[in-house]
Amino acid sequence: MIPSNRSTARASTAAATLLGAIFLATPLFAASSDNMVTTKPRTTASHQELASTGSPESPAAGNVETHIRDLHKKLQITDAQKTQWDALAQVMRDNAQKMADLEKRRAADAKSMTAVDVVKSYSEVIDAHEDGMKKFVPAFEDLYNSMSDSQKKIADSLFRSRARTEARKEVSKAS
Repeated sequence: MIPSNRSTARASTAAATLLGAIFLATPLFAASSDNMVTTKPRTTASHQELASTGSPESPAAGNVETHIRDLHKKLQITDAQKTQWDALAQVMRDNAQKMADLEKRRAADAKSMTAVDVVKSYSEVIDAHEDGMKKFVPAFEDLYNSMSDSQKKIADSLFRSRARTEARKEVSKAS
């Protein structure tokens, strides 16, 4: 058994928050079309809404696209940045689709899963987060490096605000 104390709990919470904030870069953009700082709790349905890019008539596909358009507008993406932006948007779509697929499978198997199956499914989610970030970071970095100073300030503010909000939520849960 791992010894547990308040500082261990805080460190674990901080690590989980950081991991969540990093991976949630895709949902960062999908957190809210009006306010990037407030988010609603993630559910299977919300992951599915974020992830589907299959068909234009799908409400979920529209949701992801709405968030991508909102971020495009907030970051004031220029025509010169179109290539970098398009690559990033595709990574966001692909990452969200992967998570939706995992959530669908977990939901379908939920009643028959053993404890070991549940732990394995969490491992798959963590692996998908890691793989998604490995794709997201270089695409975002390419876009960020092409941004003007004013665009970078906007991006920095959006990411910092989200990270602070998530950290506060995690700290209040641990208390």
